[in-house]
Amino acid sequence: MRFVGALVGLCVVAVAGAALLGRRGSESGSTAPAVEVATTAAPVRPTAAPTVAPTTPPTAPPPTTPPPTAPPDPGTLPQTEDRPTTTSPGFQARMRALWQGITTDSADAALPAFFPITAYRQVKAISNPDGDYSSRLIPAYREDVRALFGRLGAQAAGAQLVGIDVPDTATWVPPGDEYNKGSYWRVYGSTLRWSTPDGRTGTFPITAMISWRGEWYVVHLGPIR
Repeated sequence: MRFVGALVGLCVVAVAGAALLGRRGSESGSTAPAVEVATTAAPVRPTAAPTVAPTTPPTAPPPTTPPPTAPPDPGTLPQTEDRPTTTSPGFQARMRALWQGITTDSADAALPAFFPITAYRQVKAISNPDGDYSSRLIPAYREDVRALFGRLGAQAAGAQLVGIDVPDTATWVPPGDEYNKGSYWRVYGSTLRWSTPDGRTGTFPITAMISWRGEWYVVHLGPIR
């Protein structure tokens, strides 16, 4: 019995010692120590500000240039006593238009050289100046332009206007003469001088021109009728 009691006591001591060792191991951190993990943070790049296009201040629209206005019809203006010349730009332009009409058989092209209807109304003391103008003067002018074109023949397209001769014999026509209520300068017997590529030269008559505001206009290219 003493042997059994001693054996039991020895076992108790052994168990107690084992328990004591276990507690000390637990207190001494028998678990694996914590490992610190170094984390490397990605560098933070500064965020660029959004690009904003430069603001251009609004510009005012360019000033609007009004279209050129046509000069007023001289026939709507009052007559003057200015004596015409052959050197004015207007006369030279009208003679070029007349010559173009002759060389192209186009009375319409030659119309700028003819006395304007608006001035004819101011001048003539007749009951129907418009009718006289459109039924007598203009048809005669068209016939005369065509006749002169025919005289140039095959060389018409290349014919050149060499000069215009206006006699220094102009007369001031007062109201009451030639069925007039107005006045104008009148000249008879002017001529157009021309030449053609084949060497021909010649002249064409301008039977009568009358003035308006100091400028000559054709009123009878051929015979008066």
